[in-house]
Amino acid sequence: MAGEEQRYALLGRFIDAWNARDVDGLMDCMSADCAFHASSGPFAEGTQYQGREAVRAGYAAIFEAFPDAQWTNGRHFVLGERGVSEWRFVGTSREGTKVEVDGCDLFVFDGDLIRLKDSYRKARTA
Repeated sequence: MAGEEQRYALLGRFIDAWNARDVDGLMDCMSADCAFHASSGPFAEGTQYQGREAVRAGYAAIFEAFPDAQWTNGRHFVLGERGVSEWRFVGTSREGTKVEVDGCDLFVFDGDLIRLKDSYRKARTA
């Protein structure tokens, strides 16, 4: 079973993979029965991606929508089977809209991998 130090290091590798736009690297951090709950979508909990192929597609869609995306100011916390990453998302959509928002991910671990990535972000109105 993984300890908090290993999980903390995993979150560092995870945000590095986001900034490298490395879908394979992201998936290397995810468990076999992983899930991703996006910060937006048709449901109160956002769009839900269940299983490795769906999660991979969800991550790839973010890179497609924001080809220059960066997650800056990353800070991570781990306590037992749960973790949190805080970040600032900066990117430009394919349509040219610039986005800069703060957000966080709540994680549930399965051993030394991520079983659930549940994303939240601020909504800028001006």
